[in-house]
Amino acid sequence: MKSLATSLAMFTALTAVASAADLPRRAAPPPVFTPVPVFTWTGAYFGVNAGYAWSDNQNIRSFEINNSGAGLVINQLGAASVRSKQDGFTGGGQIGYNYQFTPGSGIVVGIEADAAYTDLDRRRTRVVDAGIGVPGVTLINTSRQSLDFLGTVRGRIGYAFDRFMIYGTGGFAYGNVRYQTATSINAPAFGINNVVFAAGRSDSMETGYAYGGGIEYALPTDNFLNFFRSSAVTLKVEYLHYDLGRRNVLVADVPSNPPTFNSISRFKTEGNIVRGGINYKVNWF
Repeated sequence: MKSLATSLAMFTALTAVASAADLPRRAAPPPVFTPVPVFTWTGAYFGVNAGYAWSDNQNIRSFEINNSGAGLVINQLGAASVRSKQDGFTGGGQIGYNYQFTPGSGIVVGIEADAAYTDLDRRRTRVVDAGIGVPGVTLINTSRQSLDFLGTVRGRIGYAFDRFMIYGTGGFAYGNVRYQTATSINAPAFGINNVVFAAGRSDSMETGYAYGGGIEYALPTDNFLNFFRSSAVTLKVEYLHYDLGRRNVLVADVPSNPPTFNSISRFKTEGNIVRGGINYKVNWF
């Protein structure tokens, strides 16, 4: 009897184990898929830039008006056409907004405004014999042309390859342009020491256009340059050509210093900029 009970117990246990083995197994949950965020250039940004600026090979042209006899002095000075080439540092800031039609890769359009200091200042001095047959009598002409700052408001259109973008740009340009010239005579034997007898100057805001292009790359958000915790930090290199037009300056005799002298100096403000910049993208809109 005892053996029978033991056998029944073992049979029951084996039956339970077999039944448990036949039960369906609980499958492991599927892995959670987290999509990688697609970068977009859409958004507002601000930044700074710095680079090198230089003017085109251009001439300041001077010519007589009103039959004043100024042509004789201009020719003696060799000032009918004087080269005025400038170069120097430029640095400033910019703000703008981009819109990308398709996140990832696609067309990007935008608008950007910038303003920059420009170290473009050129002074030229010419000293020649007065040509009147008296030794030691000289004519001295000093001219100066400068561009203190340059600003632009430009449209941009480009194509983004994810975080890399190439673009073209063009629009309105403005800047503060200064020009001044003075011609004097020096005759120490007659007690005349650099007496200015003709001068002219212009200090005005000039307007024109600018165009160019560049490349821009968006760094990962957690890079060490992200001081402002912005949604993206981008680095760019661009070239701009600017043209602020021509200006005529009247060069007239200085009162009480004859002879009467009237001429026009015509100069042009045109040049180029190559610069690098950094932008911080923000979600203002």
